[in-house]
Amino acid sequence: MFGAGGRVGRAAVAEAAARGHRVTAVVRDPARHPDLGRPGVAVARGDVTDPGSVAALAAGHDAAVHASARLDVPSEEYFGATAKALLSGLTAARVGRLLTLGIATTLEDAAGARLMDAPDFPAAWRAFAQGHVVEFDLLATGAGPDLDWLMVVPPLDLNAEAEPTGGYRTAVGTVVDGPGRIAHADLALALLDEIETPRHSRVQLAVSASLPG
Repeated sequence: MFGAGGRVGRAAVAEAAARGHRVTAVVRDPARHPDLGRPGVAVARGDVTDPGSVAALAAGHDAAVHASARLDVPSEEYFGATAKALLSGLTAARVGRLLTLGIATTLEDAAGARLMDAPDFPAAWRAFAQGHVVEFDLLATGAGPDLDWLMVVPPLDLNAEAEPTGGYRTAVGTVVDGPGRIAHADLALALLDEIETPRHSRVQLAVSASLPG
C-alpha cells in the first residue's frame, strides 16, 4: 500500500487487514505513523517514485495500491514518476495487479466532456488533474501483459467523516449518476473488492456511494 499514511491509504490498510490480508503499509517516514501498525500490517519506509524501492517493497505481494500524492511537487512530474516507477518496480517484483487512485475531474460528464476541460474550471485544479491524466496515459501505454492495472476514481466529495453505507456504485470512464460523494471506508471496500475479485481492467472506474434504501 503506497501512500498508506493518507486518509484513503489508512482506510484501505484497515479494510485489507480486516479481511485477513498481509499488508505492507509504505510511507515516507514510519515514525510519523505509529498508529498504522496492527496485526498483519508491516509499516515500511519507501519511495513510490523509485523503481528499486517499489520492487523491493512489493516483492512477495499479490497486488499493490497507490494512493499517494505530493502537493510540493508539480503534479505531472510526480504522477509521471510514480507511474514509471510502479510499472518498472511491480514488473520486476512480479506483482500482477495494481490499483491506483484517480481524481473525479478527469472523468467525462453525460455530454462526453471532461470536468477539467470546462472553461471556468480553476487553472490550479486543472494542473493537478493533469498529473492523473499523465499517470493514466503512462499506464495505458507502458503496462505489459503481466501487469493488470485499474485507476479507481472517487467522486469530488471524498469525505472521511461521512457515514459508510457498506456499499458503492460504479461507472466506467464517466461520473456516477446521483449524489457525488463517498466515505473513505466505502472507497476502501471497492479497492479491496477489485483486488480480491478483479472485474475491471485498464480503465478509469468511477466509484460513488450507494443510494439510500
